[in-house]
Amino acid sequence: MRLHLATAFTACLLAASMCTAHAQTYRWTDSSGHTIISDTPPPGQARQAARVGGKAQPDDGLPFTTRQAAARFPVTLYTTSDCGEECQPARDLLKTRGVPFTEKVVQTEAEQAALKALVGDLFVPSLQVGRQHQRGFNASLYEQMLDLAGYPKSGK
Repeated sequence: MRLHLATAFTACLLAASMCTAHAQTYRWTDSSGHTIISDTPPPGQARQAARVGGKAQPDDGLPFTTRQAAARFPVTLYTTSDCGEECQPARDLLKTRGVPFTEKVVQTEAEQAALKALVGDLFVPSLQVGRQHQRGFNASLYEQMLDLAGYPKSGK
């Protein structure tokens, strides 16, 4: 019975330590001489970096869930230089949701071939979220792709 309790206690300690293993800790001495250990930085000092997927990421002010989704499912919007009014709604949707994205302006033959291989032709705007892609702008399909990737429904 004692061995069983010791094993259960050890398992609980291990589980608790795993939950905090990814948290960044800060240690500093305050003006009174007290040593403080916390998960928040000292007053007046911003967090230097956040960890997403085990990789250090700059603290760009994005919510954790957005950074996590962006690390797993990066978003690329394919456009052309003459895709003005047709591409703007796609940009607006991504910006409204606070989704970090790369806009790839298709210009060279190699870029055109890559877009054609991705969506079947040279149709813009086209969106890629992780390995999923959508040819043309369709707000409800864009929203669904972003939802499935774990992006929050609204921006900051």
